[in-house]
Amino acid sequence: MKKAFLGLAAAVALLGWAGPAAAQGAKKPSVAVMDFDFGTVTDRWWGNYDIGKGMADQVIDEMVNSNTFRVIERKKLDTVLAEQDFAASDRADPSAAKMAKIGKVLGVKYILAGSITKFGGEQKGGGATFKGVGIGGSKAKTEVKVTARIIDATTGEILISAKGLGVSKKGGGFAFAKGGTSVGGGTADFKESAIGEAQEAACADLVKQLVAHKDNLQ
Repeated sequence: MKKAFLGLAAAVALLGWAGPAAAQGAKKPSVAVMDFDFGTVTDRWWGNYDIGKGMADQVIDEMVNSNTFRVIERKKLDTVLAEQDFAASDRADPSAAKMAKIGKVLGVKYILAGSITKFGGEQKGGGATFKGVGIGGSKAKTEVKVTARIIDATTGEILISAKGLGVSKKGGGFAFAKGGTSVGGGTADFKESAIGEAQEAACADLVKQLVAHKDNLQ
């Protein structure tokens, strides 16, 4: 009886020791997602709108839904960036020193910075404008390509580098005229368009790659 009790006590002690370790291992890494840079793509689709912000919002949604990461709330991030005077030109490749500063203020170890390398496709046919929103003609293929890196804010080291590709073959491209709706997937018209479908697929593909390499985050 005494041996059985001792054995039970040892088992409980072992579980008590392993429990916190298991919980620690299951802890989700906290990530701040910067607006994507889009300096390498042309502007014929969206005029002066910031597609980088819309892309970041879509990636955030995919990361949250993956149940793998803890993502910093957008308003908190925007406030910190404004306070730190973080320029739009620094989005894709910020310095390690600025990364560390932002990470410290936000209380996160990891920051995701990315670039949009393709946003659109070849347009065939004419187009029209409806309520300030330009609706393109039929399209043979619409593509969105993105690349992103998760960086250790304490060291500046790139821990994960991934790419995402989204393709839509539906007709009816979507362009944004002056005074129209902002890009970012926030409207039904955008989501149902070829470019909206391609963007969503690209973000999903990107986050799939990030999740596959999540063990790179310490």
